[in-house]
Amino acid sequence: MKFTRRTALAASAATAATAAIAGCSSSSGGGDGGSGGGDIELTVATFNEFGYEDLFAKYEAENPGVTITHKKAATADDARANLMTGLAAGSGLADVEGVEVGWWAELLQYADVFEDLTDPELEGRWLDWKVEAATVDGKLVGYGTDIGPEAIAYRADLFEKAGLPTDRTEVAELLTGDWETYFEAGRQFTEATGIPWFDGAGGTFNGMVQQLTHPYETADGTPVPLAENADVKAIYDLLVEYKDISGGMTQWEEDWTASFQSDGFATMLCPPWMMGPLSGNADGVEGWDIADVFPGGGGNWGGSYLAVPSQGKNVEEAKKLAAWLTAPAQQAAAFAAVGAFPSQLEALESEEVTSSVNPFFNDAPVGEIFSERATAIEVQPFMGPNFFVINTVVADAITRWDGDGVDPAESWEQALTAYDELGLA
Repeated sequence: MKFTRRTALAASAATAATAAIAGCSSSSGGGDGGSGGGDIELTVATFNEFGYEDLFAKYEAENPGVTITHKKAATADDARANLMTGLAAGSGLADVEGVEVGWWAELLQYADVFEDLTDPELEGRWLDWKVEAATVDGKLVGYGTDIGPEAIAYRADLFEKAGLPTDRTEVAELLTGDWETYFEAGRQFTEATGIPWFDGAGGTFNGMVQQLTHPYETADGTPVPLAENADVKAIYDLLVEYKDISGGMTQWEEDWTASFQSDGFATMLCPPWMMGPLSGNADGVEGWDIADVFPGGGGNWGGSYLAVPSQGKNVEEAKKLAAWLTAPAQQAAAFAAVGAFPSQLEALESEEVTSSVNPFFNDAPVGEIFSERATAIEVQPFMGPNFFVINTVVADAITRWDGDGVDPAESWEQALTAYDELGLA
């Protein structure tokens, strides 16, 4: 699968709606998490790994008469298709819906059919930017679950070959600054070793563009013509300037996966959930570490929310469950279970999170590192209804010169044509 289909935070558009996975709240149908027999049945629709299985059982034990039926989609794309099908039909949604941040702006177009989850007692629970991204005209549409604060993963053994510091604290000092600071360190590394500094321009672009408050659309969803988008063009040009230190690989493709077993590259952008794929691909390779730093300050890649559709028959009970699942203690437990990094301030300071280390990354204190990275994030980029189609146009342009050798200027002209063909103006 090409990177340009994954820059959408694992939420590329589904080509067709599948059968609704989230039964209505009165349904007594089967599921992979329900136990039957309760006076109130609540359905919860999720995807991937939210880490809620044990928490559902705990909630049922603490709330006699409540039964939770877990509707877990095979993929995020399936979950998105089921959600959009239910919205279009006006029925069939779960009592609590898990929503990936990549579809969040799309969902907010239907904010009026979801419950307002504003609760003074929960004020201050989450990182500010997580709440702001879920608020429409003063209405809180979703409770934040996990997030994807980014750090830098690096090969300490390759740094040593280049004469660069290897200690993660010193690496953080080396890379603190803007993107040019990061790239200039990379040029020094590549000139000394002949090894690429980062895996590919596409993956790096993903981290850069998500530091923009409004990458492709204004706050009201109006697309910014690509030919006039100075911020995105500046990122594009900066990557072109440093294309000689790119590995030219597309994330998730075979050459990228295989490169972890060789000296394919020295650094990559790394949110918490990337630790699993990275360590799996690099199994048996020693030298990987993680530094508490990210070019430009802070950045987020990934995360989700829980929303409560107003169509449910047990709305108040659903809101209560959603609030409980996203409380600091439960999110810390979800982190311990599946590594879903919490967005709650108390959870970020909890022992379960702060004491976490990762043996593969030289026993890096990943709980502390990613907690620090989370507090460095200032904005969640606005992802309006046209974010993904425009982002794909730009990402494709980068792939053409980074992986296929097309002239960057020519590739940008192709991107401008492709943008015009979207008919968004």
